[in-house]
Amino acid sequence: MGWLLLIPFFLIRFGLLATFNKAAVKRAAYFAPLEGGEKAAYWLYQGSNAAIVLGLVFLKIQYAPVWRFSVGLAVYALGLILLALSTAAFAAPAENGFSQRGIYRLSRNPMYVAYFACFTGCALLTRSWGLFGCVLVFQISGHWIILSEERWCVRQFGEAYLRYQERVRRYL
Repeated sequence: MGWLLLIPFFLIRFGLLATFNKAAVKRAAYFAPLEGGEKAAYWLYQGSNAAIVLGLVFLKIQYAPVWRFSVGLAVYALGLILLALSTAAFAAPAENGFSQRGIYRLSRNPMYVAYFACFTGCALLTRSWGLFGCVLVFQISGHWIILSEERWCVRQFGEAYLRYQERVRRYL
């Protein structure tokens, strides 16, 4: 029953993005050129991503005690809300070509923050330490992906992105 948690996630991540801007789906799927250890991080990222999705297929949502379920649901819902906000903003980049509107005024990587919250909520709802471990690997390896993306953005957008980096935090 844990797989049900993936439905809203994928509807927002792909469906909402495609509804707003079909070209943004391709842009979101792009991985910046990787250097050195970032290549290993990429494979850890992809492997942990697959483990999270497959894990949720076999895990069950735990409804009792109610307070634990409520905390997990709140974290998961927060992740979905952040994902929807970041998806909407990502679909409409500024004139200079990169997203800096909406939630991107507060975080340079709100989608990654949303993924972490959403998947942590899934781990809490299923009470799976194994799933939470996969979420941690996903997030830590994702940091190296973010570093490559930011390096690519500096090359692509130059001084405008450097000014954006000075104003806006990487995560929160």
